[in-house]
Amino acid sequence: MTGSEKNTGTWRAGLDRTVRLGTLPVAATALTGTMALYMTLVAFGNITDFGTNQQFVQHVLAMDTTFKDPDLMWRAIESPVVQNVAYVVIIVWESLAAVLLLLATWLWGMGLRRGAYERARRVSTLGLVMVLLLFGLGFMAIGGEWFAMWQSSDWNGLDAAARNIALAAFTLVVVHLPAAHRGGAGTVEE
Repeated sequence: MTGSEKNTGTWRAGLDRTVRLGTLPVAATALTGTMALYMTLVAFGNITDFGTNQQFVQHVLAMDTTFKDPDLMWRAIESPVVQNVAYVVIIVWESLAAVLLLLATWLWGMGLRRGAYERARRVSTLGLVMVLLLFGLGFMAIGGEWFAMWQSSDWNGLDAAARNIALAAFTLVVVHLPAAHRGGAGTVEE
């Protein structure tokens, strides 16, 4: 084998391992990156404009814009300290999810070059489940049902929560499709 044949073979092997648009790993990378950017902006917005969503959390927990049914109002939390602690916990949770999803996006990018996706899949899963818990458990179940957020015309975040759940769940499904983490011929699996 001549030097040029050897270089051509190396070049072709490298080409086989390059990013191929339209593949599930590229879709998983793009969707994870979208969720990472979204959660980063959500956390950033809540940190830099603390008061806007602080009011949202306070009104939901106080249940002051619901139907004020006496059978439900015992659930209301009117303590500003508890309301603010709840809001800070939400921001910390959003920030951690954002960091994990940013890391997962980077791992997907590195995986695209090497054909290895298992670490990216695991970190994506953790970040996406955090998003699902925040918006599903936190906003829909606890906020929507326990604190009757659905009754409020002013402080109702259920539609936004449903959109976030849908995007995170869809991303999680794509991340776990078999071809999204199974390497092709000659690729490295973690």
